[in-house]
Amino acid sequence: MKTTGSQAAAAARIGARLAGRRLGELTERLRSCFRRIEPFLQARKYMRAVASELPKRNGWTIAEHVGDRTPDRTQRLLNRAVWDEDAAMAEVRRFAVAGLEEAARKSGRRRGRLVVGALDETGQQKKGEATAGVKRQHLGCAGRVENGINTVHLSYVREGTGHALIGFRQWIPDEHITDPVRSLRMGLPSDLTFRTKGQLAIDICTTAATDGFRPDFYCGDEVYGNCTELREHFEAEQQAYVLRVAKNFRITLPSGAVTSCEQGTKTLLQGLKHKRRWETRSAGKGAKGDRWYAWAWIATTSARHHLLIRKHLHTGELAFHYCYVPEGEPLTKARLIRAAGLRWPIEEGFEFGKDCFGLDQSQARLYTAIARHTVLVCAALAVCAVTAALLRDRTDSQAPQPTHPDQPPPTDPGRIPFTIPEIKRLIADATTTPRPQEHTTHWVNWRRTHQARSRWFHKRTRLARDIENTQVS
Repeated sequence: MKTTGSQAAAAARIGARLAGRRLGELTERLRSCFRRIEPFLQARKYMRAVASELPKRNGWTIAEHVGDRTPDRTQRLLNRAVWDEDAAMAEVRRFAVAGLEEAARKSGRRRGRLVVGALDETGQQKKGEATAGVKRQHLGCAGRVENGINTVHLSYVREGTGHALIGFRQWIPDEHITDPVRSLRMGLPSDLTFRTKGQLAIDICTTAATDGFRPDFYCGDEVYGNCTELREHFEAEQQAYVLRVAKNFRITLPSGAVTSCEQGTKTLLQGLKHKRRWETRSAGKGAKGDRWYAWAWIATTSARHHLLIRKHLHTGELAFHYCYVPEGEPLTKARLIRAAGLRWPIEEGFEFGKDCFGLDQSQARLYTAIARHTVLVCAALAVCAVTAALLRDRTDSQAPQPTHPDQPPPTDPGRIPFTIPEIKRLIADATTTPRPQEHTTHWVNWRRTHQARSRWFHKRTRLARDIENTQVS
């Protein structure tokens, strides 16, 4: 299908208008979460700032972008203003679920498509020891042990439609909670208790269930698959799951033998005589097309539990998924494979949240401030996710896919549907207000004055330390 310039421009205008309406709709939903109008108006500015083209999103840059004279209002919004961030996240969740369900219904992709709740954690590197939850720990964003914080997220994934982040809990080390001085400095709630990441996942899923959110499957990586308490919670709730587990995870075979996933696979699936038990299926579409793997499953002593094994077609690397499907729900290998493949969109959600909305750019240190920044980022992300899903079919003008490797390229490749980053750019273009030169000059001078004051106080603090060091020596 050939796409003309006027058609592309019309699609951009439609996208901008729809995104603006959805942004206004969610903003009005959030109004009830604020006791006073001033913090609500500042939160609305904050949402539009994180959806802007700012290269960095922190108190200073957001305040300058929205037209404030100092960062005081932004800092007050995150740290001291009276509003219910948990209620706000619930509104974001309801908005995202309803919006993606509407998109699926309008596109005819509702019947037979899976809905998955994907669990995963993401980190943010931090310096120093003053931030709530900060500790040297493994951070997926860094790929190694670094100083930072970790937050467990829940993503709503609707197959063939879209996905959005709809819940989270920050992980706080036990030593922070049990130290009264450190707990007070970090702004930790007095009733906060230590929870593992698996237990935080239970809290998130329980909260989502109060809104009626019950996916076809919950999916997660080994952190959640190895959590016995989480698996027992799902089974008590008759909730199906497909969770990654480690190769040494123990299963009981129908014969009564207990074996590890790795050993069971070697015994029951390897060799030429077992070759037919493997089938090649897609784990879903990636940026470059279908992600093909070989799949097999092993029965256990329970008719409702199976071990699903994924094998890389080239390296032979194995990944293991422990699966539970309650009585009365369809149980097929193809359905479990589809569910396993739908865990990956949460990684895309983290990528969009960080690269486009500054999910990991907050310089907040207090527990509540970090949570509030995360809520407002998830709100902006949800608006773009719902808008992109609603416009998916209307803006997809791609040429037919090639059918053989020597096929010449089409004259006009068309255009892919609007993506979350492109919707964000449309919102940024529509909501950015030009500022007078005086505003820029004011902020240049404000930053220089603030940095001079900071240097003076840092120097005074160092002098006091030097005196203490001299007295000790």
